[in-house]
Amino acid sequence: MSGFKGQATYSIDAKGRIAVPAKMRACMSTDARETFVITRGFEECIYAYPLDRWRDIEREIEGLNPYNRQDRAFTRRFLRWAEEVVLDKKGRIAIHRPLIEYAGINQNALILGSQRHIEFWDPQKFDEYLAAEEADYETLATHVMGG
Repeated sequence: MSGFKGQATYSIDAKGRIAVPAKMRACMSTDARETFVITRGFEECIYAYPLDRWRDIEREIEGLNPYNRQDRAFTRRFLRWAEEVVLDKKGRIAIHRPLIEYAGINQNALILGSQRHIEFWDPQKFDEYLAAEEADYETLATHVMGG
């Protein structure tokens, strides 16, 4: 199965529904059953994992030490916002208001493919995030990918 990649900007309606781009829906396996688990992401965005890939995340979380304070704190914070959402007939998911407010999304959302998951951003916040990054693209690539 191919990972999520690319970007699109779609509007979000008053009920919090937003379309998932067709090219990204095509990356979902049948095991996901047209279901995403959405949760609070990092850097003020929303993460959406296909259900089958979310199961991998749950296995990782199950491997954390319940006697370790940081492990418990992360588990609580990450899972607190997690919720299953099913694609409707128009290829949309409904995102609950607290997550939309957390991400600061108003009328439009920037949708980014991020390999195992999709990210939903307020377009202006994403531009601010990119501008605040200290390393340029080439330096970041060298640091992360080696070389």
